[in-house]
Parts: sequence; structure tokens; C-alpha cells
Amino acid sequence: MKLLSCPLNGPRNIEEFQYLGPLRGRPDPDALSDADWARHLFRAENRPGAMLEWWRHRPSNYVFLAERHTVTNAVIRTFDPSELEPGA
Repeated sequence: MKLLSCPLNGPRNIEEFQYLGPLRGRPDPDALSDADWARHLFRAENRPGAMLEWWRHRPSNYVFLAERHTVTNAVIRTFDPSELEPGA
């Protein structure tokens, strides 16, 4: 069983969580042409390395940030959004 540590609820089974996407980089679909939106969906960059992502603990509906390495899938840290450094 894979565990993810929720900042509010502690370590929990990964099945209790929902991935909500990257912290940055998700454009507004209404602001893009159909071609640009398709390019974003099907040709998104997938750079190796650490990435900040939004996650939600479903039972408590708590939304938090996780820093995860995209190659190893290792979670580096999880934290409350209020702890995000300005400009990050």
C-alpha cells in the first residue's frame, strides 16, 4: 500500500487522495483558441524533476500542496498552501 502524508490528517492510503494538477501552468481554456487548447492538452511539456502539485484528501476535503519528483514519483514534502513562499 502506498502512503501519502496529508499535512492535516497524517499518512493515509493513496486511494484517499485526488490529484488536482500542477500548481502553475494550467491555462484558462476560455482564453485560448481551440488549437492552442488542443496543443496544451496533447503536447504538454513533461519535464523531469521536482514539481509542485495540488492534492485533495477526499474524506476531509482538505486541499494541500505536494512536491513530487516526476521521474522517481517520490513525494519530497507535503504542506498547507498558506506555507507557500511568495513568488514560488
